[in-house]
Amino acid sequence: MSIAPKGIFVPLITPFNEDESIDFQSYKKVIDFQIKNGVHGLLVGGTTGEYHVMSLEERKSLIKAGCEYAAGRVPVMAGVGCSTAKETIELANFAEECGAKWGLVLPPYYHKTSEDGILEFFKEVAAKSNVGIVIYNYPGATSVTISPEIIYELSQEDNIVSVKESADFGHLCQVYALTKDVDNFTVFTGEEHFILPTFSIGGQGAFGILVNLLPKEIVSLYELAVDKQDFNAARELNQKLSGIYGLMEAEGNPYPGPVKAGMDLIGMKGGKVRKPLTQPTDEIKTKIKEELIKLGYEVNSLDKSLV
Repeated sequence: MSIAPKGIFVPLITPFNEDESIDFQSYKKVIDFQIKNGVHGLLVGGTTGEYHVMSLEERKSLIKAGCEYAAGRVPVMAGVGCSTAKETIELANFAEECGAKWGLVLPPYYHKTSEDGILEFFKEVAAKSNVGIVIYNYPGATSVTISPEIIYELSQEDNIVSVKESADFGHLCQVYALTKDVDNFTVFTGEEHFILPTFSIGGQGAFGILVNLLPKEIVSLYELAVDKQDFNAARELNQKLSGIYGLMEAEGNPYPGPVKAGMDLIGMKGGKVRKPLTQPTDEIKTKIKEELIKLGYEVNSLDKSLV
């Protein structure tokens, strides 16, 4: 049985070449940057990684490369959500063969099913997968809300070990209240604004687009709030970061354009987003540059292209 994840997990961006092929050399540099700055785990091939505009073979290549580049330094979670349980299981087991410890799984969507259908889907995936399953509750993207009661029922399954909550904070609080005494089950937030509040109620981890750009700062937030229980210092740091939180989703959600632009500014290739997504505007780039300068970063000029 997989041990439940905890800590700060970075939902990795995927750098692309000019022809929109995956830039694996830059991908390795991004992973090294994250690990050097203390993240507790990597999420490869998630929403921020633009899996939804990739073929299955590209998704597999990203998972394989992510596990290889991590090289056991931190554990890897793979985005393995597919339209059917069968496809999800196949991708989850491929991820396990590559070295991933967990698979992040969306509920069935587009053709909406019942709560029984959601339960059956996750239970089948959990029973037939060789990685620990992390539920991904993201109604803003899927238009499907997994109720706290369903998440609690799923938390009783041996191979379902965590939930990534990208719903409203009230929903997260309900989920935590129901599952806090469940052995080997953790609650993560997927929203920057909810990271500190999640830790304050007892949540065990967080994802955030911004971790790609500011891993050191977000890891420090975790250490202050969770390890040291120093919420005064955590609040001070959170306040410093609050100006850049909202910029990550100012032009759409989910959308990795702004964080990629921010990474370009600090000399870590983010690069373009893949079509049909459109590139971030100069206005958002300027605002991100201003916030990075406030945080003490030296930044590149906006017209400097990275290779």
